[in-house]
This record gives sequence, C-alpha cells and structure tokens, in this order.
Amino acid sequence: MKIEILGMGCPKCKKLYENAQTAAKELNIAADIVKVADIDKITGYGVMMTPALAIDGTVVSSGKLLNKDEIIKIISKR
Repeated sequence: MKIEILGMGCPKCKKLYENAQTAAKELNIAADIVKVADIDKITGYGVMMTPALAIDGTVVSSGKLLNKDEIIKIISKR
C-alpha cells in the first residue's frame, strides 16, 4: 500500500504524516508512506487544499488534518 501525504511541509502536513505512520503501525500493514511537496504533483491530483491524503493513487481526503483513527477507518475500507 502506498500512502502519500500531499502538502508543502506545513505543521498540519507533518502531523498528518505522523498520524499515517501511527495508523499503519497499529494496523500492522506494510505501507510505503511518502511526503509529496511538488506543487505540480499535488495539483495533478486535483488537490487545491492541503494537507491531503492519497492511498494507492486515489485522494481520500483534502484540506483536513485527519487523526489516526480516521486514517485507520479509511485504510480498513480498502
């Protein structure tokens, strides 16, 4: 599973990255979690507000700092 944190490095983006790591660890899944700060890649996803979360190439949240439990719910549905 590839989890991408889309954002320019603001505090909310950093916290979303941490929450995604914690969620993957709690679910005991092997996830490749990466930060994407390239504005062209971010807008290529159609994202206009950050932070955003993409899983396996699909944006599942934009403009909101998801907590660990919200991320666990999203991952569990996939």
